[in-house]
Amino acid sequence: MATSPSQPFEAPVATYVHAVMPSPVGALTLVACERGLSAVLWENDDPLRVRLGSGNESPGHPVLADAKRQLTEYFAGRRRAFSLELDFRGTPFQQQVWQALLTIPYGETRSYGQIARQIGSPAAVRAVGAANGKNPISIIAPCHRVIGASGKLTGFAGGLQTKEFLLRLEGRRDLLDLDSLAGD
Repeated sequence: MATSPSQPFEAPVATYVHAVMPSPVGALTLVACERGLSAVLWENDDPLRVRLGSGNESPGHPVLADAKRQLTEYFAGRRRAFSLELDFRGTPFQQQVWQALLTIPYGETRSYGQIARQIGSPAAVRAVGAANGKNPISIIAPCHRVIGASGKLTGFAGGLQTKEFLLRLEGRRDLLDLDSLAGD
């Protein structure tokens, strides 16, 4: 399972590097600093969703190279869990939600309400949804595994078709049908 050091929201400004990798869901921009992987961003990601400086391109950086290798294995169906140092940057609440995402096993899903209960804030379902939407480390912190209470696919920064693709890759064909793409 991916690990993450506990970083306070006011952590010092980090120096970031990035690399772009091709994937079955489009080009992914990987962002890292000396503490670990900081982001996996979508090809058409909203630049305001995750606010990190991308710094210089450095495809050979060890964190980025390892992340690329593990993501390539995941897309090829040869990896079910990631083992990378992660550097989440967000509020304490967001970090709680993102840590909860890391506990969702490959091929399983959770609802926003289940995540809210897991972190001890059962009334914070909408806040969990907002934090899930700001998850900077897509795929590795598997926000695609969070679905609506009705079992339908809901909003996803990478797009609902990408969410469907990732869930199918993980064997969750039972959740997916044309009605689920409408969200709720």
